[in-house]
Amino acid sequence: MFAILVEYLRPLDEIDALVPAHRAFLKTQYDAGVFLLSGPQVPRTGGLILARGLSREALEALTQQDPFYQAGAARYQIIEFAPNLSADALSFLRT
Repeated sequence: MFAILVEYLRPLDEIDALVPAHRAFLKTQYDAGVFLLSGPQVPRTGGLILARGLSREALEALTQQDPFYQAGAARYQIIEFAPNLSADALSFLRT
């Protein structure tokens, strides 16, 4: 399991222009079963994505396909973790 911290590098008006393409990228990864949850940070300085099913190397390569990355508008920190406790509703995510 991975937490991907997204940090915006460009002003929000530039980020907003990229959001439709970014969301299309996210949808593709949701459809593939890789991304589990995503959303903006509060305050809006970046975002967070939960992912699974790929190696770190494959996930790093995948983030480079994100329109935010391709436009130089964001950078990514990938944190691997092993969830062993959760609310009952999320028990399917435990390792």
